[in-house]
Amino acid sequence: MASLMGNGHGAPGIVRDPATVRGLEIPHVLPHEKVFPIQIGSKLFRLSGASLSSDAPSYFSEYFKCQIAQAETRRAQGEPDQGIKTLYIDRDPTIFSDISRHLQGYHIQPRDGSHFVKLFADAQFYQLPRLVSQLFEDNIYISIGGREFRVQKDLFTAPGDTPNYFTLGFAVMFSSTDAVFPGLDRAGLLRPPSIVPPAVPSRSGEVFAELIHMLKGYPLHIRNEAHRAELLRDCRYFLFKGLEQKLIPHSISHNLQRGKDEITIRLEDIRQPGLSITFDSPFQNFPSSEPLARHLRYSSPSMSGWVHYMRPFVDTTPRELIIEISGECTRLDVDTMRAEFSGDAKKRINRLVEVLATKINVPNARPMGLLMGSGAGSQPESPASGTLGEGSVKVVFEGSSSVVLDGRVWKDEEEGESGMKMEEDGVENVDAPSRKRRRVEGGAESEIWTVRTGQWRVRVQAASSDKSAAECVLIAVKIDAFTAELARNQERGFLSG
Repeated sequence: MASLMGNGHGAPGIVRDPATVRGLEIPHVLPHEKVFPIQIGSKLFRLSGASLSSDAPSYFSEYFKCQIAQAETRRAQGEPDQGIKTLYIDRDPTIFSDISRHLQGYHIQPRDGSHFVKLFADAQFYQLPRLVSQLFEDNIYISIGGREFRVQKDLFTAPGDTPNYFTLGFAVMFSSTDAVFPGLDRAGLLRPPSIVPPAVPSRSGEVFAELIHMLKGYPLHIRNEAHRAELLRDCRYFLFKGLEQKLIPHSISHNLQRGKDEITIRLEDIRQPGLSITFDSPFQNFPSSEPLARHLRYSSPSMSGWVHYMRPFVDTTPRELIIEISGECTRLDVDTMRAEFSGDAKKRINRLVEVLATKINVPNARPMGLLMGSGAGSQPESPASGTLGEGSVKVVFEGSSSVVLDGRVWKDEEEGESGMKMEEDGVENVDAPSRKRRRVEGGAESEIWTVRTGQWRVRVQAASSDKSAAECVLIAVKIDAFTAELARNQERGFLSG
């Protein structure tokens, strides 16, 4: 044995070095060697003073300290020693079995939400500070759609994912280790109030499991748009804003022809904090690969630029924005090249342009934002200038615009000559109509397109009619439109299949 010790190897078993600090020792609140009886419900527990002192001060330690003090007083007065009285508490002995294991030094783990709230309520009732702190910092136990979940709190550390349903909801009951039963006097509390286990029966447990899977950093295969809609709906319910931005339909790509990164996103998914404008540099020209008709020199670089976007909480770099507007909510007057929107799209476009107006420090913006700022150019458009209302947006077709009209690829026959003639300080001159635009009875009527789905770049520039005002322009990227109800009806399907 001595040789083993001399070789640096201790005897079998646990050999402690007195010089090594092993952690905090159990305080001597109660005599460690003495056993104290506690009756919980119908079951009697006997715990040592060391166990009760390990999580003190508590209801138990204070009670038995008082018992010991009374016994010492009786002995000092020569009265007979009546011993330590049993502490009777009318609570669940099954829950206290777990608490007794905690006092004996074992780690206890709640099994589900119901077990968690029972442990938490009794730990508060017995005033066990270490157990209360452990449960307070523990995972979130909740039932969603009848399925039990144990959610790690560190899953919500990603930007935008906190505060959320859980951090806000649990803060009501578990906001502080000192105030779990607000409004109740702990000193006169015979028993803790009933706490309903956290549950969200109205949500799907399967969908929530997929959200947790994504919060852990794993990719998720989205089966179809209905599946995506389910994920987004519950993301918004639980306030996972960062995860929501990852799930919304979008496309990010690099346009080699333009030399820019692009993000395509639906109009309804655009959020104000992500919008920005990349202003033009003085005398900036388009790349030489563009047709000559689209070479521009911008006269007002402080007011002209392309709208960029980055998803809040997710992206770090703005990309050139392409908005997608669907739902047959866009009517395009091909003669005046102005688009009018209806329903929610009209409100969203109006709000979009108001935000862009603030980006260029324009104090007031006309509704729909077609001309922003004061001056003659900001006055409402004359009804004679087009068949649509005055709240319409200027639209531009480029040679690279992909247009499908009535199910066929549409191409302007006079591209680059009249319909696509360029201006020095604008995007394009659309004053001269194309031969492809339909005229009825000598040109009395202009053609109106209904756009099923359109993708548009967004540009802010000085208005051609008033350089002190600004206008918002939509540059067509890809359009699917029809001119008459016949084309729309041809796309209909029968409910019977």
